[in-house]
Amino acid sequence: MQQLNFPSYSFRFKNNENKVAIFDEIRKKFVILTPEEWVRQHVVQFLLQEKKYPKSYINIEKLLKINDLKKRYDIVVFNPDGSIFILVECKAPEIKISQDTFDQIARYNMTLNAQYLMVTNGHNHYFCQMDYEQELYKFLQELPNYQL
Repeated sequence: MQQLNFPSYSFRFKNNENKVAIFDEIRKKFVILTPEEWVRQHVVQFLLQEKKYPKSYINIEKLLKINDLKKRYDIVVFNPDGSIFILVECKAPEIKISQDTFDQIARYNMTLNAQYLMVTNGHNHYFCQMDYEQELYKFLQELPNYQL
């Protein structure tokens, strides 16, 4: 797998029926290593190690219903009260981040109402803070660190 624009993290791998799997410490299981999964696992480590979010507040790939369509979000970080603090959309490294990507996370966020959004393909990271009163998002240099 290619080098991404994240600090270097150590991962556990195994071969599973001639496919490489990576251990996901949030889901507590090995998952097939796709380019998007490579990005997702880097984001998880970034949230845990750099931003210091508790593992128990992070959730990966859960089903979400939007206009009767079933979708899956990539990563959410919850607040202690169960509301969503950060919504993350991961793309494979070869996928360019475009307006479509922002439209996708905005559609998901209409249901989830996260305070912050992160969009990444592993090379380019975009961070936004939502302003629901003004109905816009403000681009940030980085996500906030975890605060008690």
